Amino acid sequence: MDTIAQMLTIIRNASAAKLEKVDMPASKMRENVAKILVNEGFARSYKIARDSKQGIMRVYLKYNETGEPGFINLEKVSTPGRRVYVQATEIPVVRSGTGQAIISTSKGIMTGKDAKTNHLGGELLCLVW
Repeated sequence: MDTIAQMLTIIRNASAAKLEKVDMPASKMRENVAKILVNEGFARSYKIARDSKQGIMRVYLKYNETGEPGFINLEKVSTPGRRVYVQATEIPVVRSGTGQAIISTSKGIMTGKDAKTNHLGGELLCLVW
């Protein structure tokens, strides 16, 4: 199962239903993606509740004054059947800089902008705008 694709689908569906928050199983990779979504202004916040299993992650969605979500689209790029790798010079600019690419590098999961700054390539996980 592709956990990042599942996470993005849960967030996309909750946003379409105008939900304030959404719960999903927690993992380190999902936590890092949620941290980027919060830092880049696509979500309000997130928190993790530990339990006897893997824990639950709650993501609080962000909406503007007119009720539109903090993002237009979450698009998964790399899939388990087709991994997409990019070099630091090939990292895409999403929507003329208003969006963000999320990349899994050897130094951890980071935005495309941070990966370019650190001259790191890696697996292109998703695009958010």
